Amino acid sequence: MTHFPEEVSKGIRSAAEIIKAAHYTIVLSGAGSSTPSGIPDFRSTGSGLWTRFSPMEFASLTAFRHQPVKFYEWLRPLASEMLNAKPNAAHYAFADLGKKGIVKTIITQNVDGLHQRAGSTHVLEVHGSLETLTCSGCYRQYPSNGFIEPYIQEGRIPTCPKCNKFLKPDVVLFEEQLPKKVWLKSIEEVKTCDLMIVAGSSLVVMPVAALPMTAIENGAHVIVVNKDETYIDECADVTIHGDLADIIPELSREVLNG
Repeated sequence: MTHFPEEVSKGIRSAAEIIKAAHYTIVLSGAGSSTPSGIPDFRSTGSGLWTRFSPMEFASLTAFRHQPVKFYEWLRPLASEMLNAKPNAAHYAFADLGKKGIVKTIITQNVDGLHQRAGSTHVLEVHGSLETLTCSGCYRQYPSNGFIEPYIQEGRIPTCPKCNKFLKPDVVLFEEQLPKKVWLKSIEEVKTCDLMIVAGSSLVVMPVAALPMTAIENGAHVIVVNKDETYIDECADVTIHGDLADIIPELSREVLNG
């Protein structure tokens, strides 16, 4: 069992009491929930992807349209890390809380599918997923299976079997809109919940960053678990700073067994 500073232990106990009293709990999950699985985040000083790469040069719709080979060369090691990563203890803890009916929905900014692989069944992927690809020419959609392994192992860029145009991963790039149906369902969940757990999100990417404030404006409680400070910390009922892979399992144990 992890030994926490008293301030963190107190925060976990307080958060557990709020969760046990809530009727409809949702989770907003960000990159910090996947970094313990070895997937780099985007904004951490020194290690974040955007401190090493320009997002507009490598991860924008313009980059894909005008330099798809460069885009795919940049994406290849990251896609490999995501597809080979294993869910960590935080993913499994959230899945356990979901199976017990405590967590109703996970809204995630991540595209790695780790929540689903851990067993969570109601996951809204607001930034898309690597599970499917869409043709840039005829707009047919394909499962990634059959395309992703030759790409990762051999560098073979996915192209459409029908028209031979490049296939675009169904992840939201810079300059793109969020998937409409998923976003509207996320807003509905935020307005329905009486508790939102913000887990591992820096809350700087709009429009997702505004969701905790929407929850508060609708009368919901907010718990924040993140390594670094966020803009919503001062408004949250409980804020816990630390590694999600340590804190979320302990929080789950406190809720289920405490």
